[in-house]
Amino acid sequence: MRVCAGTGCLAASGGAHVVSVERALGVRTGACSPDGAVSLQEVRCVGYCYAGPAALDDDLPCAGPNLADQLTGKSPRVDPEVPVCSPGPRLLLREPPGSRAWQIWQEAVSRPGAAAAIRDEVGRARLRGRGGAGFPAASKWSAVASHPGPRFVVANGDEGDPGSFADRLLMERDPALVLEGLALAGLACGAARGFVYVRSEYPRARAALVRAVASARAAGHLGADVHSSGVDFDVAVVSGHGSYVAGEETSLLRSIVGLRGTVHPRPPYPVQKGLSGRPTAVNNVETLAAVPGIVAAGGAAYARLGDPQETGTMLVSLGQRFARPGAYEVELGTPLRTIVEDLGGGVAGGSRLRALQVGGPLGGFLGPDQLDVPLLESALAGLGVSLGHGGLVAIDDTVSRDRLLAHVWRFGAAESCGACTPCREGTRRGARDPGGASEDRPLLSLMEQASLCAFGRRLPAAIRSLTALRWN
Repeated sequence: MRVCAGTGCLAASGGAHVVSVERALGVRTGACSPDGAVSLQEVRCVGYCYAGPAALDDDLPCAGPNLADQLTGKSPRVDPEVPVCSPGPRLLLREPPGSRAWQIWQEAVSRPGAAAAIRDEVGRARLRGRGGAGFPAASKWSAVASHPGPRFVVANGDEGDPGSFADRLLMERDPALVLEGLALAGLACGAARGFVYVRSEYPRARAALVRAVASARAAGHLGADVHSSGVDFDVAVVSGHGSYVAGEETSLLRSIVGLRGTVHPRPPYPVQKGLSGRPTAVNNVETLAAVPGIVAAGGAAYARLGDPQETGTMLVSLGQRFARPGAYEVELGTPLRTIVEDLGGGVAGGSRLRALQVGGPLGGFLGPDQLDVPLLESALAGLGVSLGHGGLVAIDDTVSRDRLLAHVWRFGAAESCGACTPCREGTRRGARDPGGASEDRPLLSLMEQASLCAFGRRLPAAIRSLTALRWN
């Protein structure tokens, strides 16, 4: 059994659910029962932040305030669907799910010059990666296409930010949309092989993608000489191994080939030397899901949505403590206050909002007086916060600042891959002494400047954003 200890579930129960599950099962986290029949693992997110606290019993999810009773069979299992809403254009949450599946791919794959045309339209759209780094997708594909083959494309479905469930929603609700986006990216890069890397805590997403790949092959959309076009393209679905850092692209590529998911120094970058040492484009699931719509309507139409510098729409995940939790497709540039109060209905039960976690524990925290900022990476960066996957977790009076601070440091220590000393030792020190480490400016500065990847470099900013909040 895997019980979620992510920020969303911490906010949902005040942190009490982990102890309740341990008592109900008679097993401590990280251990198993004397007869070996039950093991209990603490994980950071299972993608049920809208209905937490949550857990997985083998591959069977359940969620709700009576989680311990569900796991022990005293109450029926509850597996709630993600509530979805789109107050504006529906580019990602298309209705019905699966509609128009593979139509754009079937037209594009036989069209002369389609690879360059796809890159051009995505470039006009100014589509940036939705996984946190915000790198222009067309630039990445052009870099991969400029190298001699073989080349690869990878869909990063290792959505590890506690508080976000957008990628899980897309993979389960409309897997054909994700696969078609990956195929179009493959055509744009000149790749004959694609991979979808799905985190192990998303068993239903993995199963949905496996079924969708089989269906696409049967329909002739994948395989050799697709639709008699002379283009070869096929997809494999790969399961993750429970590591947050495997979402970082160099770590993810190592994990795909069976190596330990640790960060690799860059350069060379994956676009030069990626999977099996070949040029590889890695895009997250939400980025790829936007591609079929961009190719169909044209990049200029997409660029008119959102902000002139950060275009398009984004799926924002609202956690359980909101009055109306769920996934909302909004245009970039929408004020956070509109999302939190008008769409999400504010904090449930009339509780008081103390802090808003944005983009997972590494994204950072805002106070209730900072919600007029637009949903833009550039605007949030000015407040020391990163947009990340767009997950929003409301923290109310049930969680103290000291507990939240300890939670963030503990997350860092548990999920650091250990490949570099500043991150490995810095997060361990923070877990031992959250208050002292949070005030240790040399430690935070060292982590920011010397860590290998964004994990260690981003954590200090998140800590600062939390300690700077007025909590009264």
